[in-house]
Amino acid sequence: MADPHIRNFAIIAHVDHGKSTLADRFLQLTGALTEREMRDQYLDKMELERERGITIKAQCVRLMHRGADGQVYQLNLIDTPGHVDFSYEVSRSLAACEGALLVVDAAQGVEAQTLANVYLAIDNDLEVVPVVNKIDLPGAQVDEVRRQIEEVIGLSCEGLVTCSAKQGTGVPEVLQAVIDRVPPPKGDPEAPLQALLFDSWFDSYLGVVALIRVYQGTIQKGMRVRLMSTGTVHEVLKLGVQVPQPVEVQRLAAGEVGFLVAGIKDIHQTKIGDTLTEDKRPTDKALPGFRESKPMVFSGIFPVDPADYGDLREALEKLQLNDASFTWEPETSEALGFGFRCGFLGLLHMEIVQERLEREYDLSLITTAPNVIYRALVKSGQEVQVHKPSDLPDGINLLEIREPYIRASIHCPAEHVGALMALCNDRRGRQVSLEYLSPTKVVLQYDIPFSEVIFDFHDKMKSATRGYASMDYEFRDFETGDLVKLDILVNGEPVDALSIIVHRDKAFHRGQDVCRKIRDNIPRQQFEVAVQAAIGSRVIARTTQKALRKNVTAKCYGGDITRKRKLIERQKEGKKRMKQVGNVEIPQEAFLAVLRVEE
Repeated sequence: MADPHIRNFAIIAHVDHGKSTLADRFLQLTGALTEREMRDQYLDKMELERERGITIKAQCVRLMHRGADGQVYQLNLIDTPGHVDFSYEVSRSLAACEGALLVVDAAQGVEAQTLANVYLAIDNDLEVVPVVNKIDLPGAQVDEVRRQIEEVIGLSCEGLVTCSAKQGTGVPEVLQAVIDRVPPPKGDPEAPLQALLFDSWFDSYLGVVALIRVYQGTIQKGMRVRLMSTGTVHEVLKLGVQVPQPVEVQRLAAGEVGFLVAGIKDIHQTKIGDTLTEDKRPTDKALPGFRESKPMVFSGIFPVDPADYGDLREALEKLQLNDASFTWEPETSEALGFGFRCGFLGLLHMEIVQERLEREYDLSLITTAPNVIYRALVKSGQEVQVHKPSDLPDGINLLEIREPYIRASIHCPAEHVGALMALCNDRRGRQVSLEYLSPTKVVLQYDIPFSEVIFDFHDKMKSATRGYASMDYEFRDFETGDLVKLDILVNGEPVDALSIIVHRDKAFHRGQDVCRKIRDNIPRQQFEVAVQAAIGSRVIARTTQKALRKNVTAKCYGGDITRKRKLIERQKEGKKRMKQVGNVEIPQEAFLAVLRVEE
């Protein structure tokens, strides 16, 4: 049997409820780091995570801790992200664990993401240990939070642990609760090798580094292992664990978590969720792996300099190894040249991927306005997937367009319910339920078109509730809507990268806003530039960028007025000729402006 002194557990919580701070205290308490090495949010390795104060990548660390019974336990901790856009990261991490610490803020109580992450843990049959954090805050209400955990989540709070991760009070009790309540891993170290690959990244010296959890058997340095989905065989060159610095080990037995280097240079050979087995003595069945993530938001990413196209492709391949939840395929745009159409789990995910590409791979990028995936029904009865507005079939063949709807659960203080309901109704939402968790806290459920949420819904929701609301959503279904394709024309030429699909009722206002923004962001030319919004061949909004005009009559003082008129007419003729051959360069700001039309 696997070592009974191993515990594999994750920390799950809503954004900003103290997961990373609690992980810091665990590192200090178990002596994994000296005082000199210690820094806040130690496991958030990325510069981007430290700047934004959020966890983006789940991190794994091995801790050795002496329990109350005097035995030394090996605790494999995974610190997970809390934001809805990274829930795929959480589900992958939970697959490698037997238990989870559910951290709830004593002042905020149960939030939207708390629920979503608990259900992920329950789906994976994990032992969930509730922990109430931040009991040092003046607004802490431990009894109220205990009631919410029992009534809203349905978890027993018999063994509830309270702590303050910031001050360190109650942290030893939390670690003891992990030892007492999280079951040890099952598995036979002598059985054929069966290990789950649950994360990976690219190292320019070592090639692909894979993070694995061993379920059965033992993996050793020098062993030849096979990846079951691709059938490729590799020799294990290096095995190690994070403590939290990487430390080499000779073997990893059933129940343990560690990383593996096998000289894999081709990044297409490793697939997240794949099963590793020994080449000589393979296991007869693969582990279930993970559900494929379904991208919800699509956007085009193009290099500013067309010569960077190859570098961008390589960067996307390497980044996909570390973040399996985004997809990409090549696309071309008349306005922007060659680039890639990328699919993301949400708007924050899109922002993070773009920033990581720019920072980690030193690229300058243009990103087009995000859009969701639509389904168009054509006269032949076929259903067409529409990833970008230019994919939409023409009006003659088109029967109907179906758009994705999500079920949004919004947790907010009771006094802001009116403002939130007005916002949801404005975004074509349908109310499903309204439930009071306590006299001061409400959960609103709405079915809303996803296209209405991806633009600035989150910002508007935070403004309407002074930052107190939190939202979680799940995909519901596709529904038929009165949708149209809104084309933007600059100087009479359609700019495919600026086209958007909108509801007919909002097309006029949206078109006006976009035209105005683009006019303000394109430089003035020697000729007048018309910016128009059109549905099919019908122009519904227009604005004009005035021409730069030299004062050709400056030298005419006094004399006959016809001299001035003649000069002005000649200038007009020149501008007309220029307009016919003129070309308008659209800067990056204009594309970004489309994103922020409602500011």
